[in-house]
Amino acid sequence: MSLLPKALTAPIKSALSRWFAARAPKSDSATLNLRNVYIFFSREGMLFAVLLVITFIAGINYGNNLVLGLCFYLVSIWLISFHVTFAHISGLQVRLLEVTMTEAGLPVWVTLQLNSDSRQPRRQLLFEFEQITNKKTKNGINAQSSVLITRLQGEQVIRLPVQTYNRGQLELPRLKIKTVYPLGIMRAWSYVYFARTAWVYPKPEVFDWQAKYAIASLEDLPTGGQYRQGQDDFERLDNYVEGESLARVSWGHVARGQGMLTKHFADPVGHEQTLDYADMPAAHHEQKLAQLAYGALTLGQLGVPFQMRLPSDTPATAEMGNGESFAQACLLRLAKAP
Repeated sequence: MSLLPKALTAPIKSALSRWFAARAPKSDSATLNLRNVYIFFSREGMLFAVLLVITFIAGINYGNNLVLGLCFYLVSIWLISFHVTFAHISGLQVRLLEVTMTEAGLPVWVTLQLNSDSRQPRRQLLFEFEQITNKKTKNGINAQSSVLITRLQGEQVIRLPVQTYNRGQLELPRLKIKTVYPLGIMRAWSYVYFARTAWVYPKPEVFDWQAKYAIASLEDLPTGGQYRQGQDDFERLDNYVEGESLARVSWGHVARGQGMLTKHFADPVGHEQTLDYADMPAAHHEQKLAQLAYGALTLGQLGVPFQMRLPSDTPATAEMGNGESFAQACLLRLAKAP
């Protein structure tokens, strides 16, 4: 018996979703107006509507002018609430500023800028993303992705989470903006469909092959390879530049009449490393990508120069880099990998 209502309501909900989407094309900025703002009775408002019907029928049936007067008074309250609630949300501007990248299983954070041109502050505005359905389990994953704005005037920036599950490109669910201000009788809402998407990289997976990179500090890295400016090993002599420390001047060369030369030193930062898809010990494709994600994060935090090779790469096309920014670029490649 419980399956019958779902079977009947599913086509209606699907048709309504398509109709809402047709009236609000995808964009990273939207202005709420007559075309994309909808209004209807709230749950409490349905009881109010029943009260209107009862008082009208009672006044007509018994010819009681006092009851009819009460009915017309309640109707005037309903009309005022209808107008105020609609005007309270209409004209609001929403712009997408940033969408973060994250690992599978964690939420991406969406940053929105709200702009209200109204002279009166807007109150009790609820912003929420709809639930994402996991295609494997058919379950909705709710990350409590809602923010209630009690007072909005001018510009304000908010952040909302969107739960993720699978690696790859994530299409942001529709954003719902709603309010029942001021009386709670009417509910006005609107949907915003963003064109920008988010990228989700695989959840990092620890493995034995990567243990040799789990080094506590840069001092424990092998010497040789790349160097950086420092104090340890002599690197070269350069002409003295005014303003440099006199402690670096090679006074032996000055004594021999060879001019003022400055000694430069360098510190070793370790050998270059290669993260190769073919070297990953996992048997499955997604596991290999997860192990590459762990390796990129580890080497990026340590500052070790490395390159990452995917099946479509060649030794000549693989780029070398270091640092957390390069690690993030590698994670983006893993998120986009087929």
